[in-house]
Amino acid sequence: MTPLVGSGPYTVGRVDPGKSITLNRNPDYWGRDLGVNRGFWNFDEIRADYYRDANSFHEAFKKGLFDVRKEDDPGRWQTAYDFPALRDKRVIKEEFSSGLPKPSFNFVFNTRRTIFADNRVREAIALLFDFEWVNRSIFFGLYKRNAGFFDGSELSAVGRPADERERALLAPFPGAVRPDVLDGTWAPPATDGSGRDRTVLRRALALLGSAGYELRGTELVERTRGRPFGFEILTVNRDEERLALLFASQLKRAGISAQVRLVDAVQYEARRIAFDFDMIQNRWDESLSPGNEQAFYWSSAAADSNGSRNYMGVKNEAIDSMIAALLKAETRADVVGAVRALDRALISGNYVVPLFYVPEQWVARWTYIERPRTTSMHGYLPETWWRQPKPQ
Repeated sequence: MTPLVGSGPYTVGRVDPGKSITLNRNPDYWGRDLGVNRGFWNFDEIRADYYRDANSFHEAFKKGLFDVRKEDDPGRWQTAYDFPALRDKRVIKEEFSSGLPKPSFNFVFNTRRTIFADNRVREAIALLFDFEWVNRSIFFGLYKRNAGFFDGSELSAVGRPADERERALLAPFPGAVRPDVLDGTWAPPATDGSGRDRTVLRRALALLGSAGYELRGTELVERTRGRPFGFEILTVNRDEERLALLFASQLKRAGISAQVRLVDAVQYEARRIAFDFDMIQNRWDESLSPGNEQAFYWSSAAADSNGSRNYMGVKNEAIDSMIAALLKAETRADVVGAVRALDRALISGNYVVPLFYVPEQWVARWTYIERPRTTSMHGYLPETWWRQPKPQ
């Protein structure tokens, strides 16, 4: 309970363990008069309160117990903000855009497992996730489908043909990138949104057939040995479990048996660190300045290092080479080229089932909290906001 030593604009004030922490503005902050800090750090006091569950958190905001709320639940954003303070315009809802890469949220294949070693199998399973149906039926159509690992930024390869710099980086690795990913025409699979798209199902079964599997009755089996195709999806909370159960029901249409296992946080972390799972859900967050953390996420060395974030077990020379090119980059153009080439190699490997992200940042605030008219490329920045003086 001893406050950490720091040199920033705030110092630790009152602490109520497990309930709240209060930060006080430091009048002696060494950087307060620097031009780079103009307009920043405007609150004399910032208190962070902790809530046990999302519902009590939301109710506290409605009662005015705190001032700003970032929302992540599309259902709540769509339906739970019809309360008197919002109708009276004492609270407003806003959506902010950012130029940062969008979070990459996915079902992750553990390719260390023999069942997921074949790229065709992984592509087929990814086809069977009906994003259009899930988005419409559960998330009010507010989500957008993941495509690559740097979506929504200049670093993304999706929708862009590879330029000369990227092609030169990838030239020593023929076949590492799919032709449609290289020319920018690739997009995540889309269904008719019915939850029963037969065209997509046929494509998935054709891929599985080419990989040595066939339907026998309602069960997908290995053609030569007759072993059923099945795996486990490991989850750590009810939201993950709900999504995994939905996916399992979609996989069942192709004769695939996916068992969903919900475990406590300690067991989940132990299994994740040791790569002791078939499939998990994971989210990678990227910046506009990626660096050596990319080796921790995707490199061959990280695949054999317990505790790394290479959960899919990627071992790919092209990916290793793109990471090396990124780390040696001396210009912004070199960084962008290396990251886009890395993005193309990751997409082509079908190491994940792309899920979704919130395209905007959803924030509600009481109107006595004000903000600049212009939004940062990083999205909303509460450190640039301020509180209107109370009327005398």
